[in-house]
Amino acid sequence: MANELAILQNLLFIGAVLFGLGLVGFLCRRNMIVMFLCAEMMLQGVSLSLVAWGRYHNDWGGQLLTIFILTVAACEAGIALALVVMLYNASGKLDIAFWQKTREDNLPAFFDDELPELPPPSARWPRLTPAGIEPAQPEEEIAFRHHV
Repeated sequence: MANELAILQNLLFIGAVLFGLGLVGFLCRRNMIVMFLCAEMMLQGVSLSLVAWGRYHNDWGGQLLTIFILTVAACEAGIALALVVMLYNASGKLDIAFWQKTREDNLPAFFDDELPELPPPSARWPRLTPAGIEPAQPEEEIAFRHHV
């Protein structure tokens, strides 16, 4: 029973990590395809958790629900990718902020503040060792001298 509990904890941890990475990616990225993939990653995290709970309780409900979710997700992926391609053909952009004009009239507009430009990096010139000082060599190189 302890082994089953360890397997459950590991699978739930992996499912939570998948869901968390997908959530962060979905909230931080603006590319529609990347947002879609992050939503799919969240869905896979939930599916893994359902399978883990089903296995722990020795019940097929979790696996059956996961198969149903995967079927619906495949249909949803086809529709979403068709929508992304249609939006890309209409605007030539995959940025989700470009489509804010399609929001409702009573919602405030989203203003995307661009990041300020970074100052150009200062030039780093290579530094030479001072003349007359022999650079230190590793002890193994001196003792074994594999190049000879």
